[in-house]
Amino acid sequence: MKIYIHTLGCKVNQFESQALETIFENMGYTIANEPHGCDAIVLNTCAVTAESVRKSRQALRRLSAENPGAVIGVCGCWSQLEPEVPSELGANIVFGSSGHVEFANVIHSALSGGHPPDDGSIDSALSRRDFELLPAGSSSYRTRALMKIEDGCVNFCSYCVIPYTRGPIRSLPIPEAKKQAKSLAESGYKEIVLTGIEIASYGRDLKDGSTLEGVISAVANAAPECRIRLGSLEPRVINREFCDRIAPLENVCRHFHLSLQSGCDATLKRMNRKYDTELFYSVVELLRSYFPNCGITTDLIVGFPGETEQEFQETLGFIKKCSFSSMHIFPYSKRKGTAAAAFSGQIPNIEKHARARRASAVAKECHDTFLRSLVGTRLSVLFEQQVDGLWEGHSDNYALVGAAGDKLHNSILNVQITGCKDGLLLGDITL
Repeated sequence: MKIYIHTLGCKVNQFESQALETIFENMGYTIANEPHGCDAIVLNTCAVTAESVRKSRQALRRLSAENPGAVIGVCGCWSQLEPEVPSELGANIVFGSSGHVEFANVIHSALSGGHPPDDGSIDSALSRRDFELLPAGSSSYRTRALMKIEDGCVNFCSYCVIPYTRGPIRSLPIPEAKKQAKSLAESGYKEIVLTGIEIASYGRDLKDGSTLEGVISAVANAAPECRIRLGSLEPRVINREFCDRIAPLENVCRHFHLSLQSGCDATLKRMNRKYDTELFYSVVELLRSYFPNCGITTDLIVGFPGETEQEFQETLGFIKKCSFSSMHIFPYSKRKGTAAAAFSGQIPNIEKHARARRASAVAKECHDTFLRSLVGTRLSVLFEQQVDGLWEGHSDNYALVGAAGDKLHNSILNVQITGCKDGLLLGDITL
């Protein structure tokens, strides 16, 4: 029997969908690349923005309409937040953002002639205290494996519903993290991405002295043949102690994704972020002093309620000052159930999108500057696919690199960078 899994949202959702693949395959199912002709379809949903909810609803309508004979199972943050809606739109089985093993068992039961539960499939996220242990990796041959080391968030930013869909902080114990990393390395993965809802809070719940730098070190030492890439980091966790612990680990990638959201202190305060631009910039400078040529990427929300043109100009100036290697830029999305949805000074959509375009232009300038700075350097590249005659992959500082070669898939090789074109660094493989 065949199952198709469609995933929306963040890397945590991607990790959990890959775990579901493994769980279903262990039950004897085949994971399909398309929904047509499948016995069951899983939709793993997102609720981080109103647009994410719209896409989740749209995907469910389409998958239900196009596959009337399939069992439709829905899970994820949207169904956690609005569990009654997916059933109205065609879902047969509705779970939330936890209980993935039980979710798979219920789908299996339904395919075997059983009946979905009438209730009890959606828990209270805010009451969660235990980390849900799931298998890392996937049978689909990939170069890069996701490994969830943390779940939950207690920051309660004024624009975000995720604390209500994911609950409080729960961490993967270090012995289990080492075990998973070793297994992934033995399975042939060459890079492990440590991910979570808010990995900067790793270990706070364990009460045993575990820290983020501790689990990074443990994973790096457990899988020395793998590159270790870090997921999104809250800047307050990075200090000299963190850098002193991480810098000697040669397999930790020189790539740091720092969550910014705004480059204006007044806007950051309205967002209920726990840092200001002075602290953020000091972290950027600290990372560059410890990790030369590191990639520093970020997220930015533009058009947040009350953001004046002057505040937006402050943000543009700040992202130029930081000179990020790459950015994800989002127009603010009004999200029901958040404090910011009730704020005065809501920005018209046309202005939000205009600001997103202006910020994207600055981000491109920064990205191009970063790429040009790497010409003449030698980078370690994990090659992933062949495109137009060149093998492409990402360097440890997360630049996209192309080089000529034969059968380079899943190989980590040194590349001497000779130029760049259209966002792609070009170079020659060296010893």
